[in-house]
Amino acid sequence: MHLRALAGNLGRRIGRSRLQSSEPGKRKYRFAVSLLLMLGPALSCAAELKPETLAAWNRYTEQAKSRMNSRLDAGNHFLWLDEAPARARRVRSGEIVVVPVDGGGRTNVPDGLIHDWIGAAFFPDAPIEKVCSATDKYGCYKDFYAPTVIDSRLLWRDGMESSFSMRWLKKALSVTTVMDGDYKARYVRRNETSRYGFVWSTRIQEVANYGQRSEFKLAPGTGSGFIWHLFSISRFEERDGGVYVELETMALSRSVPAYLGWLVNPVVNRLSQSALITSLSQTREAVQSLSQRVGLDSCGSKTSGLKAHSPR
Repeated sequence: MHLRALAGNLGRRIGRSRLQSSEPGKRKYRFAVSLLLMLGPALSCAAELKPETLAAWNRYTEQAKSRMNSRLDAGNHFLWLDEAPARARRVRSGEIVVVPVDGGGRTNVPDGLIHDWIGAAFFPDAPIEKVCSATDKYGCYKDFYAPTVIDSRLLWRDGMESSFSMRWLKKALSVTTVMDGDYKARYVRRNETSRYGFVWSTRIQEVANYGQRSEFKLAPGTGSGFIWHLFSISRFEERDGGVYVELETMALSRSVPAYLGWLVNPVVNRLSQSALITSLSQTREAVQSLSQRVGLDSCGSKTSGLKAHSPR
């Protein structure tokens, strides 16, 4: 679930949650999308990841790890949702709450942009072992997170550490991007009822001419620059008859030209929010439909490998 917040369907109702917006806001958004369709070439030209951009990303993710570790100190809240009682009530009632981290959810770095959003959801009638079992089935991500994830497989596993590959397709406005990458995951059992983990990309390559005979992968750090690196932090805590799940997702992309920022940033925010809601919703659905399988990473199609059942 950790890196599925890559694309979303705006306005889609998910479970018991939905994005709220006024009609004027919707009209403004549709107008912005129309303009972006015309300005697509300006945003899709080639970009290259620079050393100073990567260094800023590494500093940012290290700071995120430090913030996570501080949540383990006595007296601090382990879960973000517990920092605000109203937020906790919304999540407990079934709403998926997603907000940008530190204001606008975007941090400008040299020749790049870091997107950082956090979301929380409640998975009712699901023990933590079942939730973690579902998120650990990397070979099933192509089923759990379709149609964004089009291929996934486990590469290796050593205790609570794993490596997996994933190919995902993202359609945003007039641009379709296919990315192929490898990821590492490390999870820690905090106690019997709570866990946390980190997932980060070790290789991301843009796929050119996807689906054609001439298909090939661009070198890492080249291409459109829509996604150069990904990092996420997950937290799980079992209580109140289910599991609270929190997901913070960070992505490094090319910077947006200053003269387009006023237009692009609101659209990117809507996409980021919707994508994270979709990711948490799909994970909840995967947990609810999880059936007994032979082998930790065995999985079939949604019709044959997964037999949906109603929550208890």
